[in-house]
Amino acid sequence: MSVTEPTVLTVVDDEFEDLELWYPHYRLQEAGVICHIAGKDPDKTYVGKYGVPVKPDYCFSQINIEEYDGLLIPGGWAPDKLRRYDEVLEMVTFMNDQNRLIGQICHAGWVLISAKIVEGRKVTSTPGIKDDMENAGAIWHNEEVIVDGNLVSSRRPPDLPAYGKTLAEKLVHLRK
Repeated sequence: MSVTEPTVLTVVDDEFEDLELWYPHYRLQEAGVICHIAGKDPDKTYVGKYGVPVKPDYCFSQINIEEYDGLLIPGGWAPDKLRRYDEVLEMVTFMNDQNRLIGQICHAGWVLISAKIVEGRKVTSTPGIKDDMENAGAIWHNEEVIVDGNLVSSRRPPDLPAYGKTLAEKLVHLRK
C-alpha cells in the first residue's frame, strides 16, 4: 500500500447496482485514490444487476482493513448478501470505530444496519429502505448526499455525481 495516496476498498457480491460500484470506483481513481475490490470468492466473477461483471482483486479473508482509508458499499441487491458475512460487518465496524470513510448508497444501508452503526446518525438511502434505516435508529433525509462524520450516504444512481464528489473530498479531508 502507498503511504501517501489514499486507499479505498469496495465490497461486492452478485446483483450489485452496476453504476453504484463503477462510478465511485473510477471517480476516486481519477482523484488519485488507490481502489481495490473484494468479494467472498476471489476466483468468482460477480455480475451486476444489469450484467456488468467484476472480478475482485482480493477475497474478504485476504484483506487487512487497517491498510484502507475508506470502505465503499454499492447498492443493488448485493447488500442483502454482504450483510450476512462476518468479515464485511467487521470491516464496517472497524472503519467506523477508526473514523475512516464509509460510503454507502441505495440499499447498502442494510449493511450498516447489520453492523449496528446507524443509530443516531444522519443518513439517506433509497426510499425503499427508509423504514429499515429509521427502525435501526437512523435519522433519514431525502437528499442526494448526507455526510455525518465519517459516513457518506446517497440515494441512488441519479445522485452519483454528488456522491462521487463528496467521497473524494471527504477522503482527502480524512487523510490529512
